Amino acid sequence: MLSICIPVYNFDVTSLVNRLAVQIKDLDVKCKIILIDDCSSDEFNKINAPFCSQHTYIQLDKNIGRSKIRNLFLTYSESKYLLFLDCDSFIFDDGFLSKYIHYLKTKNWDVICGGRVYGTDKPERSKILRWKYGVNKESQPYEVRRQSPNKSFMTNNFLIKREILQSFRFDENIHDYGHEDTLFGYLLKKNKIQIKHIDNPILNGDIEENAIFLLKTEKGIANLIYILDYLEYDNAFIQDVALLRFYYRIKSYHLTNLLYYKFVIIKPLLKSLFIKGYVSLLLFDFYKLGILISNFKCKTKNNKV
Repeated sequence: MLSICIPVYNFDVTSLVNRLAVQIKDLDVKCKIILIDDCSSDEFNKINAPFCSQHTYIQLDKNIGRSKIRNLFLTYSESKYLLFLDCDSFIFDDGFLSKYIHYLKTKNWDVICGGRVYGTDKPERSKILRWKYGVNKESQPYEVRRQSPNKSFMTNNFLIKREILQSFRFDENIHDYGHEDTLFGYLLKKNKIQIKHIDNPILNGDIEENAIFLLKTEKGIANLIYILDYLEYDNAFIQDVALLRFYYRIKSYHLTNLLYYKFVIIKPLLKSLFIKGYVSLLLFDFYKLGILISNFKCKTKNNKV
């Protein structure tokens, strides 16, 4: 009935898999754990392989990225439902799987999202940016998430009907981190696919260092511009994404050039502060806006060449 799908990349997943295996024993439905390793380093292969081989475990010899690997689970699963979990997830609720099963038995849901939370203890300063952003932007209770179901969609902890994923696959042109879930959630919304949000979060277990998260954020913004092209600048999508919505608002007031030049001047300082762990989310929002404007300017310049 249910395949638990875990894309793995350079992370020790033995604790997560063991936690799931214990919970499966208490269920009255058939569950299968499937892991696909996206060409991790030998260090993590040595840790994961002996334990994960007790389940369906596929090791790729080439990294294929976040979108393509999720689509690949369709090849190795025959279940009606697929539950996707990030490999750095920590399950702290003994009834985690049973909650999903409960909702499947009450109604034939297309997509169910469980949510995520972050630890309440502040990490070291070198990881404070990711933690602060996660706590304030991503750790939304289900009462908040269900108000805008598709905008709140995240890929770290969601269950989906197999036929839905077959019809609306992740865009495999998005290889790196960022906004593949934004596009997927929007496509579900556009095609009137219902998303159910429930109170069944995982704990985000891996907090990246500030410099890594900053780089991932920049890559995500580049993906966002790709998605805009892909959707032919669909206004409904723009209105769904706060960063894009704000960009087009300031553009209507002819303020993008002014903000761009201010950003160019202040960017090195902001980047240095973020990496060192001096974080203001308001300034981080400005940084993301500046990166978006810079990407648009680069795109315009290249199109003129």
